[in-house]
Amino acid sequence: MHVSLVKYTQDPEKTCAVAAMYSVKEKIDDAMFTGVDYDKAMSVLRRTVASGHHSVLEHASFTFNVSEVSRALTHQLVRHRIASYTQQSQRYVKLKGKGYVTPEKIEKSEFAKEYHATIDKINDFYTRMLDAKIPAEDARYILPNAAHTSIVITMNARELLHFFSLRSCNRAQWEIRALSDEMLKQVKAVAPAIFSKAGPSCIRGACSEGEWTCGKPRTSEPLFK
Repeated sequence: MHVSLVKYTQDPEKTCAVAAMYSVKEKIDDAMFTGVDYDKAMSVLRRTVASGHHSVLEHASFTFNVSEVSRALTHQLVRHRIASYTQQSQRYVKLKGKGYVTPEKIEKSEFAKEYHATIDKINDFYTRMLDAKIPAEDARYILPNAAHTSIVITMNARELLHFFSLRSCNRAQWEIRALSDEMLKQVKAVAPAIFSKAGPSCIRGACSEGEWTCGKPRTSEPLFK
């Protein structure tokens, strides 16, 4: 998959820190958003977030360009409703020769050859329908969940923390977990204070999965390689 953080709020941590200051300061001028001391801003931000006041994190947003992922992934992704999505349309884009995702467990199994042959047959049928002037919006009905797609994702920092908590968990489906880990790696590089403890619940303490726990906390291995 391709994952790229293409745009984000300028000085996201300072922005959130100054927003936090609004609740305790009598007056804050515009210059505070750029002139506040970095160390002071980080101190305010860490204290505010540690106190559970996560609403200030909604003032920072992050936009990702994601491609070469499956429709199976994006069907899971859009369940995160506090976000904005724009996905490549199968109605308007003719996907002749478009790639697809192959799960590693299938690739290493005795079904790999049959899997690829089936996908090739579907793609051939799809192409023949397009060539016969069947509208793309109708021909797409034959396309599998494995079909490649592209999507633009925008989330604020608060929703990203929630997303990472669920989707970087070992119990998350492997493809969306890989997406979550890569997104976390990239936002952590530009907003380390906000995302210092981001990830599954086992990063911060006890597992939130209860009886469904995997028993393998990610604190025992590096989240990023």
